[in-house]
Amino acid sequence: MRMPRLENRVPRNADNLVRWLRRRRARLLVCALAGVPLAGAGWVGVTGLLARDELLAAQRALDSLRQQTAARPSAEASAGDSVPVGQRTDAAVRAAAAHAARAHRLTSGPAWYSAAYVPGLGGPVRTVRGAAQAADRLTRDVLSPLAESVTELTSDTAKDGGHLSLSALRRAAPALDRASLSASDVRDDVDELPRRTWLPTVDRARAQLAEQLDRIVPATVDAAAAARVMPSMLGERGSRRYVVVFENTAEARGTGGLPGAFAVLTADRGRLAFERFGNDTEMAKAVAAVDLGDEYDAVHGHNAPTTTWINSNLSPHFPYAARIWTAAWRDHTGQKVDGAFALDPGVLSGLLTASGPARLSDGTEVTAANVVDLTERSSYVDYPDIEERKEFFLDVARAAADRLLGAADDPLRRPALFAALSGQLREGRVKVWSAHPSEQREIRRRPFGGALPDTSDPFAGLVVNNAAGNKLDYYLDRHLEWAPGRCVAAGREVTVTVSLTNRAPRSGLPTYVNQRLDAPPYRTRPGDNRLLVSYYATKGAKLATAALDGRPVLMNQAVERGHPVHTLDLELPTGVTRTLVLRLVENASDRPVSLLRQPLVRPLRVTVRPNPPCGD
Repeated sequence: MRMPRLENRVPRNADNLVRWLRRRRARLLVCALAGVPLAGAGWVGVTGLLARDELLAAQRALDSLRQQTAARPSAEASAGDSVPVGQRTDAAVRAAAAHAARAHRLTSGPAWYSAAYVPGLGGPVRTVRGAAQAADRLTRDVLSPLAESVTELTSDTAKDGGHLSLSALRRAAPALDRASLSASDVRDDVDELPRRTWLPTVDRARAQLAEQLDRIVPATVDAAAAARVMPSMLGERGSRRYVVVFENTAEARGTGGLPGAFAVLTADRGRLAFERFGNDTEMAKAVAAVDLGDEYDAVHGHNAPTTTWINSNLSPHFPYAARIWTAAWRDHTGQKVDGAFALDPGVLSGLLTASGPARLSDGTEVTAANVVDLTERSSYVDYPDIEERKEFFLDVARAAADRLLGAADDPLRRPALFAALSGQLREGRVKVWSAHPSEQREIRRRPFGGALPDTSDPFAGLVVNNAAGNKLDYYLDRHLEWAPGRCVAAGREVTVTVSLTNRAPRSGLPTYVNQRLDAPPYRTRPGDNRLLVSYYATKGAKLATAALDGRPVLMNQAVERGHPVHTLDLELPTGVTRTLVLRLVENASDRPVSLLRQPLVRPLRVTVRPNPPCGD
């Protein structure tokens, strides 16, 4: 803005000066008013740069803490680092909170408030101001209570000989609940900030903050839920016993992979131990006396999941599998258990990254890098005899379990292990079910509950079950695209495209991997596979058309827990990609689609197209 120019020299005589000021008071007033926004803009610019530095310092403090927590401690680091993890966490969060508070103070005040609402220009100012306030609240009301809880928990755990302090965890529950609510509030505030302004760097910073909050909010919710249910689940008031099933994802089932090896885990006042290990052969004749309803029977009953252990988890709804497993265990042993867990070699890989490698009795090292290959590919070559191979699987399960329990008792490795476990739980790769209703109500709302959602929000679930009785799903690639289309009278059109590729080699695979127990009436080659492909749609969705490789196809239609289920029996030759396209009509909604990610060896690739709201 150009300043008005004051003409003529200023008189030196006092009387003349008064007359001169009176004549030129209008021009002086204009100059003064013009200087106010310039001074305000300068103040906003300078304090904005200072606030940026403070926010970057806060970010560095938290990044340093995250790297320390995620890093696997070496012997050298262990020997030289005597500061307890709780104190390191608390110190890092305190530093971040101090920097964030200064950033908030720097971006407060009349100049910032006024600048934030200047038409056309105030968007970036409003975003910076809101982001600084969000960072302040996040560190003060969310991360600080979490850090204090960690400090108290680790301190009490150290006093208890390294075992998890359940009393400290229960005391932390109210603070974690408040932190969870505050985190959700902060995310809502950030969502209301301008997303597109005339300053792209500010827009990117807001987007990055929103992404961080999208990770933090679920983590705080899960932490609060864990503090409510873990004390009782870990035997605070008496010993608990759980069935732990290791799923073999080389042969797909609804919750992940075929239920192979299993173990019985006991928990007594926070102390964990494995009571016994077994394999699917032991459970072959067990019968689960459980009624899962007519819908379940219509979709899965013909495969006898309640009387056939290896078919017990055909449904992706994990509570069904868990109820079958616990009922079958009671039928087999007469022993009642308190719940069930499921994990697979991919989970073990993530946990062994934090715990360090396990070692088998023959000296074989089981690491994060080789555990999936050992259990789901190379073992079929190395152990042609079925019984020897099953015993090898049990050896891996025992060694990994011992290593993980040892890491959980090691105060230097425990933070990294718990961080890894938390990540696996959030991704739903570790699944949990409790036979105690109050605990299960908490669990089923979390990703690790493995439950099909009860809401009518957009949902997409691709589920494959191996129908050939082989281990070729190790080589299966999956891609799902969910694309909302135009709005129509009945709701919104949605196109779902599923691509499945069989990358099994044409030769060199053991007979057991290639076998076709389905005995198809048509000719097959080694490496050819067969799948039951199911798409779980949004509640209320209607299927308009279905096409396989460009040709119309009929699909079996059913309903499970309110979700339409469209299933196709699909032959998938080796080296071939088959494409299934479903066109549906769903209730109009602009909410983001929830995805079911069935955990197999190769992760599901997903493409989600934008979902704009339908007009009135």
